[in-house]
Amino acid sequence: MTNKRGLIVKAQSGFFTAETGEGLVICQLRGKLKQGRAVGDIAALGDYVQLVIQPDGSGVIENVEERKQAIVRLDPRPQGIYQQVLLANADQAVFVFACANPNPKLRMLDRFLVVTEKQKIPAVIIANKIDLVENAQELFKVYEEIGYRVIYTSTKTRVGLDELKAQLQNKVSALAGPSGVGKSSLLNEIQPGLGLAVNEISTAMKKGRHTTVTRQMFALDGGGYVADTPGWKSLALWDTSAEEMDAYFPELRDLVPQCQFSDCSHKHEPGCAVLAALKAGTVRAERYDSYLRLRAGQE
Repeated sequence: MTNKRGLIVKAQSGFFTAETGEGLVICQLRGKLKQGRAVGDIAALGDYVQLVIQPDGSGVIENVEERKQAIVRLDPRPQGIYQQVLLANADQAVFVFACANPNPKLRMLDRFLVVTEKQKIPAVIIANKIDLVENAQELFKVYEEIGYRVIYTSTKTRVGLDELKAQLQNKVSALAGPSGVGKSSLLNEIQPGLGLAVNEISTAMKKGRHTTVTRQMFALDGGGYVADTPGWKSLALWDTSAEEMDAYFPELRDLVPQCQFSDCSHKHEPGCAVLAALKAGTVRAERYDSYLRLRAGQE
């Protein structure tokens, strides 16, 4: 028997496929890892594991390495809340939104960005289908202003495809975005067949029960992986208090210490630095509105 370190690239119903650098190994958790009541996924897509290769070529996971972070959503079960890991150890989240057809749902994007800020996952925004509009940069300018990288793409004119490919190279990327924005077409342009493969898994995930579906990330030519992670819209900010929400808006967090009152709600108080910035135009009204809605627990 041989000891190996592997990266879980596929997970389905208690079976895991790990890339060891010398090939793929199908493995299961050692029984001792499953003892006691689990409050979340013990092993998940993106986890690094220590495993033992059996004589028949299968593997047994002896240990799951500590995660640097994880994209988690709650799965309510009769015995209590269970934390389901969509992807562990992502290097970045890549959010694809169309400039038109469909129109960009920027409030949804704001919610996604709050999740990445909380999880400390770098976020990249892909503004796709720029050939359909004349003001693509105006639509997404606010995100560039507050420090997010925005890549403008079009499969029709092939603008931005090389930049996107370079951004994905040698990283584990969580891919997300509304339906119809062109994720599959972009991936197919970057690597033939990739979008088709990712879409096949994504479609199965949307049809199946969350506890039994296949989760998989796909290798990129030249290094790196991409995993479609549907479900961001339903990611509850379950452990986020209203008071900490401003920490996840980059344009607000440095203003908060300047407020006159330490418990400022940034709605009406005198001496509020956030309201002053809003009036001055350095904080955009649409982002402020998203902040208030998320603070209040609204969509």
